Amino acid sequence: MTEVRVPTLGESVTEATVATWFKKPGDAVAVDEMLCELETDKVTVEVPSPVAGTLGDIVAAEGETVGVDALLANITEGASAAAPAAAAAPAAAAPAAAANVDVMVPTLGESVTEATVSTWFKKVGDTVAQDEMLCELETDKVSVEVPAPAAGVLAEIIAAEGATVDATAKLAVISGGAGASAPAAATAAPAAAAPAGAQDIKDGPAAEKAMAEAGISRDAVTGTGRDGRATKADVAAAVAAVTAAPKPAASAPRAPVSADDAAREERVKMTRLRQTIAKRLKDSQNNAAMLTTYNEVDMTEVMALRKQYKDEFEKKHGARLGFMSFFTKACCHALKEVPEVNAEIDGTDIVYKNFVHMGVAAGTPTGLVVPVIRDADAMGFADIEKAIAEKGRRARDGKLSMAEMQGGTFTISNGGVYGSLMSSPILNPPQSGILGMHKIQDRPMAINGQVVIRPMMYLALSYDHRIVDGKGAVTFLVRVKEALEDPRRLLMDL
Repeated sequence: MTEVRVPTLGESVTEATVATWFKKPGDAVAVDEMLCELETDKVTVEVPSPVAGTLGDIVAAEGETVGVDALLANITEGASAAAPAAAAAPAAAAPAAAANVDVMVPTLGESVTEATVSTWFKKVGDTVAQDEMLCELETDKVSVEVPAPAAGVLAEIIAAEGATVDATAKLAVISGGAGASAPAAATAAPAAAAPAGAQDIKDGPAAEKAMAEAGISRDAVTGTGRDGRATKADVAAAVAAVTAAPKPAASAPRAPVSADDAAREERVKMTRLRQTIAKRLKDSQNNAAMLTTYNEVDMTEVMALRKQYKDEFEKKHGARLGFMSFFTKACCHALKEVPEVNAEIDGTDIVYKNFVHMGVAAGTPTGLVVPVIRDADAMGFADIEKAIAEKGRRARDGKLSMAEMQGGTFTISNGGVYGSLMSSPILNPPQSGILGMHKIQDRPMAINGQVVIRPMMYLALSYDHRIVDGKGAVTFLVRVKEALEDPRRLLMDL
């Protein structure tokens, strides 16, 4: 006898409601076949069978509230349970072997609850191999590829391109590896059974209770649960849609456009990444007391040092020696002296970071991303260069994970690679500082009473004036300038 228990429901979730049983006592079940569905305050959780056998008694009936690890049912193990079904319908044994497999939204990352289906690489009827990429999802921060969980034929696409799906949604159905003829039989039977089956679909008790309390009809709720069942979260979304006040315009109304001009315009929907970039940058301006201070640095010594050792450096470490490692080390050095630039505000507290997770802004075809180099203050030049090169490559290929772009404590943005001579970077919240690098340009400078030509770069530090005073901001830039104009200071920790 094998016990079926409530699985882990998620952080801070301690109980759930048994919404639907898909099997009844005496039914044969296969390993990983869905037995029932649980509803929590946030998500719907399917409970698979841990073994093959026969469903014995159901301990927790539909509508009951259960805690984590509570007993739901018992299963009698053994192949004998499946034998009667096979004997009773030998003709149906072949189609049953080609089981359908659901393609679900993969884990999207901490705090990410939805995504947009951006591209399907396969169409209905296509044969797919296990782990072959089916589609690509776009979240607020990264693109996520969805591989096929099993080999077979793509029988149905549930979430079309452009659709917004939550973290537990079903994307498609694969008819398991029985060849190209399987979809016809698989899709014909459901089509014929749909009218009768539709009458048997029953929403979970938590969803029904929520609809009754909100006074909202079932027609106004879009079900995202199994077979279109409504969940508590679906009801909450429907209520929010009904009661939400009209949103203010995101920007000023467009001026009138002539028909001739309109015919020559192209309207493209903003990607979720671009929408998120716009929102985060505007929120940063609205929430922080942002100020920018400037300085300039003579790059003569850094350029000479790089020229002298770049070939030997690359030969030994397998990485090119660029300017970013110098700036990263200089910033880490300065952050030790001015720790408030490496801190953040949490309510009425200031959180000082005794480490540096350096964000390095990178432009990609889809928008600006900021991969994080963790513990950059404990890294040498070679490790920093390797990390920046690897993160930059993954950013351009759209392969960065959510974890790789979270937790930064300070950011460097290099607009100089695009030719920018001067700019004021915007903070990357909740960070309190961001350094803007710019183009290196030869300029006449007065050195010891003589006018000489030097390679100069303007530096810009944008900072949150709520936590960083002007003195601290200026001191930080001066320390960065000193370290770059005399790189030996970095070695001496001066």
